[in-house]
Amino acid sequence: MIARTISYFNLHQIAASGQCFRMNRTQIGGGTEEQEAYRVISGAKVLDLVQRDSSVIFFCDEDEFPYWEEYFDLKTDYGAYIASIDEKDGYLRAAAEFGSGIRILKQDVWEMIITFVISQQKTIPNIRSLVEALCRNYGSRMEGYYAFPTPEQLNGAALEELQALKLGYRAKYIKRICEDACSGALDLKLLRQMNYPAAMAYLKGFYGIGEKVANCVCLFGLHHVEAFPIDTWIRKILMREYACRCRKTALERLPQARQCEYLVGRYFAGYKGYAGVMQQYMFYYERMTRR
Repeated sequence: MIARTISYFNLHQIAASGQCFRMNRTQIGGGTEEQEAYRVISGAKVLDLVQRDSSVIFFCDEDEFPYWEEYFDLKTDYGAYIASIDEKDGYLRAAAEFGSGIRILKQDVWEMIITFVISQQKTIPNIRSLVEALCRNYGSRMEGYYAFPTPEQLNGAALEELQALKLGYRAKYIKRICEDACSGALDLKLLRQMNYPAAMAYLKGFYGIGEKVANCVCLFGLHHVEAFPIDTWIRKILMREYACRCRKTALERLPQARQCEYLVGRYFAGYKGYAGVMQQYMFYYERMTRR
């Protein structure tokens, strides 16, 4: 058991931020209104945590703590990120204040590839359910939970079996990606060594992985915190809050698909190297206040 005092860290906000799907409330330590208790499963690892205000207890041994310290990005000063926000950007400042306990997790890249392929056109509860179904059916049974299936384990599933889990058109994407990972065509070790532009180009070369999924894998799996995934929520924010700040003709000259890219480049370039943190603040704020 390891106790830490951590600023800008909130388990509830992290769990609800849309970046992880195996982080759930638990009853360890009481789980009262004053304290949050969660269980996190990452690959084959598991951790129970309890938080009360800025005090956090990690139920793990000393030799396991460095893994979770990196997973939760505890060595990064998120207060400095928030302090850097342009004072004129009232929306972003409000979003960051609202979600100031969010951190960008460094999750298993294989798990993120499969998870965000599943995420296409799915709600967060549906994604959680489908991820758990994959783990129960194909992952190793551990003490009280199932590990996320390895490429070899998941590749043992027939396409028809994946379709039976209600994965829809995503089943064929997952099957092909598993085959590529097992054959070495998708080299996960090489991917982990790539910078952000190289990783994006590499990921988009695989069946079923487009711009948004590749950005999510880069942000939440490879910890390229400059990545800025654009989904339906973020697109709405950009068009509602930022399109009105630039000349209308500048946007009209661009194809609709590139308008959001233009707005991100214009209004988030000042957060070079950590724009993905701002993306998470906005995504969480929008979902929590406008859903």
